[in-house]
Amino acid sequence: MYNEFDLDKIDIDIDSEPPTEEPFRQYYFMAKCRDWVRAFEQKNGRCPTAFTQTFGCQMNARDSEKLMGILTEIGFCETEDENADFVLYNTCTVRENANQRVYGRLGYLSTLKKKNPSMLIALCGCMMQEPDVVAKIRKSYRFVDIIFGTHNIFRLAELMWRRLDEGKTAVDIWEDTSLIVEELPSERKYPFKSGVNIMFGCNNFCSYCIVPYVRGRERSRKPEDIVSEIRRLSASGVVEVMLLGQNVNSYGKTLDTPVTFAGLLRQVESVEGIRRIRFMTSHPKDLSDELIGAMAASKKVCRHLHLPVQSGSSRILKAMNRRYTKEQYLELVGRIRAAMPDISLTTDIIVGFPGETEEDFQETLDVVRQVGFDSAFTFIYSKRTGTPAAAMEDQVPEDVVKDRFDRLLKEVQDISARVCARDLHRVKDVLAESVDDHSAGYVTGRLDNNTIVHFPGDASLIGSIVPVYLEESRGFYYMGRMVSDGDRIQD
Repeated sequence: MYNEFDLDKIDIDIDSEPPTEEPFRQYYFMAKCRDWVRAFEQKNGRCPTAFTQTFGCQMNARDSEKLMGILTEIGFCETEDENADFVLYNTCTVRENANQRVYGRLGYLSTLKKKNPSMLIALCGCMMQEPDVVAKIRKSYRFVDIIFGTHNIFRLAELMWRRLDEGKTAVDIWEDTSLIVEELPSERKYPFKSGVNIMFGCNNFCSYCIVPYVRGRERSRKPEDIVSEIRRLSASGVVEVMLLGQNVNSYGKTLDTPVTFAGLLRQVESVEGIRRIRFMTSHPKDLSDELIGAMAASKKVCRHLHLPVQSGSSRILKAMNRRYTKEQYLELVGRIRAAMPDISLTTDIIVGFPGETEEDFQETLDVVRQVGFDSAFTFIYSKRTGTPAAAMEDQVPEDVVKDRFDRLLKEVQDISARVCARDLHRVKDVLAESVDDHSAGYVTGRLDNNTIVHFPGDASLIGSIVPVYLEESRGFYYMGRMVSDGDRIQD
């Protein structure tokens, strides 16, 4: 729909009232801001520049594409650093050191704003959902112009206009929402692949995690809106979509007519032009046999599943409020592998959760060895204020945690190096994603199981899915060479 809007035809006279219905209200404020942009261009002889920086997860990255889409629609030109007329940080608060990074960057922005007093600075995202953080910013970083959270990113243009019109900081934090605003612009990072939000929020309340408190309760987009968006993406050249949610396996439960995630996958698969479908993240407790069957039957869903285990100890899993046991996780992996023997499994693991003993840690190593993950994101537990785990007794000493982390990392890397070599000397389809940063004359791409491949080629291949013979495995990636379709007999 947004391509049908002509901002120049929207009535923004001084006596006009903004619409109350979304997204029409936001296009009204985009038109108001565009008037400001035109005045800027007349005064300065150039387009005002905008810079966004994303901290955190792929959900944040997708939000940032929407935010930049709004800025581009208004008339800003994207730039690659903070020497810009508008700077926006989309923040993360999963770990407290993420907050410290933002405070550090704000110190730098302070010096830039002294040189360019008309510069506008905006903060949004998960960190802004914490009242103490907002209070600190308003007291110690008064040069920040716009502050908003996770539930109302669609209001960027409205908040910008409020700041321009009133000349004071615009703050708009929602505690929660059931509202999902469709049909707003987006500026994709890649022309050939895109994330697609299918749901927002989380209901799981893992004891170490702040996300449910800052992202709110689960709410799912309507499947017809999701499929419509993916059709538009396909028409614009996208061949791969990543379906995004804090727990995609529980998709559809909040809809008036419930739809399972497996049902959604089947609808997405029917979209012509889409050749690869990825998704994350999956919670083990909600991964159904229906979903396993849908994945196994699909010709488009990638043979890759990110399935966070977090710990191999059933006792620690209970303390984490994960709602499955070690045995249940391993049994689930068995069902997945029985249906899809070639599946690539990746995971998240936390080391040093409060109360973790050496015996508990050995249980984690046992799961790693039994499953044989392609890769694992390993984390040292750190207290996150506002979560139940932060108040737990028996916090594990730092030196003990570091020793366990090093042992786990070595185990994961040794196993990954063996597992990731499974396709050596085979021809596999690779989506070429970028020119290789390190080797001239090479491009970098991914197998559908997410393994990286480097092979000779040039920028003309970017966005294409091509057959590549995997000549050499280097632990976590392959070196290969492109072949003709006729050489697929080697696969």
